[in-house]
Amino acid sequence: MSQPPSPRPGPHARAWVERDAKVVSHSYTRTYPLVVQRASGLTVEDVDGHHYLDFTSGLGTNLLGHCHPDVVKAIQDQAAALIHMSGTDFYYPAQIRLAEELAKRCPGDEPKQVFFSNSGAEAIEAAIKLARYHTKRPYLIAFYGGFHGRTLGALSLSASKVVHRRGFGPLLAGVFHAPYGDVDFIERELFAHVVAPDEVAAVVVEPIQGEGGYVVPPAGFLRRLREVCTRHGILLVVDEVQSGMGRTGKFLACEHEGIVPDIVALSKGLAAGMPLGATIAPTRVMTWPAGAHANTFGGHPISCETALVALRHLDGGLIARAAQTGDRLMGALKRSADRSPSIGEVRGKGLMVGVEILKDRARKTPAPEARNRIIQRCFEKGLLLVGAGKHVVRFLPALVVTDQQIDQAVALFTDAVMEVDRELPHAA
Repeated sequence: MSQPPSPRPGPHARAWVERDAKVVSHSYTRTYPLVVQRASGLTVEDVDGHHYLDFTSGLGTNLLGHCHPDVVKAIQDQAAALIHMSGTDFYYPAQIRLAEELAKRCPGDEPKQVFFSNSGAEAIEAAIKLARYHTKRPYLIAFYGGFHGRTLGALSLSASKVVHRRGFGPLLAGVFHAPYGDVDFIERELFAHVVAPDEVAAVVVEPIQGEGGYVVPPAGFLRRLREVCTRHGILLVVDEVQSGMGRTGKFLACEHEGIVPDIVALSKGLAAGMPLGATIAPTRVMTWPAGAHANTFGGHPISCETALVALRHLDGGLIARAAQTGDRLMGALKRSADRSPSIGEVRGKGLMVGVEILKDRARKTPAPEARNRIIQRCFEKGLLLVGAGKHVVRFLPALVVTDQQIDQAVALFTDAVMEVDRELPHAA
């Protein structure tokens, strides 16, 4: 007779969590007590030997799955030759090759340049500084529900959760927010009553809001935003930190609307699990002089090599596959919605999909408690998911996910939802 599965977390995981609580900052949000020992592909093993199907991909960073052989080899080969030689003061081929590849992939025919950093927040910080420097204008516009990072400038743009901002004021001056998807508000309210358009350096926008709840804007929103920015000489900064690198079925999510941004911020999946950020702009925009902005570890040789591996895999058909597998995931989740009154809208593009959890589908009442319990139950069943916004479950698997893994994940998720429906009937 087979033994019942051991409880998750196991004793070793619980011991590590206790040690963590004593020495690691409590500012981190740990959704559930997963203590990882090793991982490969979409399979994660914890310190007690439990295996999990990972549909978080390290919050979108492991573009090719965990420990992809080509990524591991690139790390080993580069580390054996050169670990680091700061690209702010010296040259090395990997950084130059990667800049060339990114420049030619971003929309627009103009020559482009790349500023390298270590993360999405740093890529946004660079975009803020570059926009202000180039335009000589002080003000910025962002959107409610947006998330751009937790460093001070990026945080000033973010408006998804109060906890991100509470206690850190005053934040960066001169940042105004508009409802996401509403270009008319910018012209009707902000430009009429708050800020003159000729004093706005940039509008910063996510093509699909990530942390804010995987919100897809109305069709035509980005095109109208591009038109307004062009009319007033405002730079359009597109935050592709989570949505870029082929995740939505295009190299950049903004390409679904055919726009050409002035500045692009990339990170997360860019280096296939290694830390790297990139801020990309036309040469006519990247006009700051030597010494104006830099960081010691940005464009690290190892990260640049793994990013080149990621781009080669995208060129090998992975972007088109993300669109196809995303359709399968979206369709399967919509069928799950037919089985549970708690599931609201299923939305997203490609392999960037969010599922609303509601108390009342007719009234669209959010059910954050049920959402959190569903994610916890999925963890106990061996499926790793994380939330977005107040009541959305996000599905963010590696782009190499198989049809079988999609079907398995949706089945586990559906079981968890139906169990929670029975436990919390008010959520139905």
